[in-house]
Amino acid sequence: MAFENFKIGEKNFVELTVSESDTALSMKSGSLKVLATPKLICLVEEAAATLAEKFLPAEYTSVGTNLNVNHVAPTPIGFNVRAEVELIEVDGRKLIFNVSAVDDAGEILNGRHERFIVNREKFQAKANSKGRRNL
Repeated sequence: MAFENFKIGEKNFVELTVSESDTALSMKSGSLKVLATPKLICLVEEAAATLAEKFLPAEYTSVGTNLNVNHVAPTPIGFNVRAEVELIEVDGRKLIFNVSAVDDAGEILNGRHERFIVNREKFQAKANSKGRRNL
């Protein structure tokens, strides 16, 4: 199946006000009360996945396959964060996004993210079969 509906240059964003539960200390990815890198990555993936869903038939979804980011500045509790993605390339079933994030003081993340288009049922069945092999 070809996926011609995707539009290069399309953008999407997700916003968050950093709370205690979003910190590196709470998420166990560090010992400080600043926005955790894993939480920031979740925001980027959410923005990209939501954008991809907009262009996909119901029986398809996308899965993250590669993420290469630089988390360049800390964000304290109470600051607002905006993670943005821009679709820059479609190569068959591979989607490539430029990703960025800013907080109230400026840039906090930049990089690239790749997602792959999959059939929902087939992908889930493949994943479920892994567990049965080990029983």
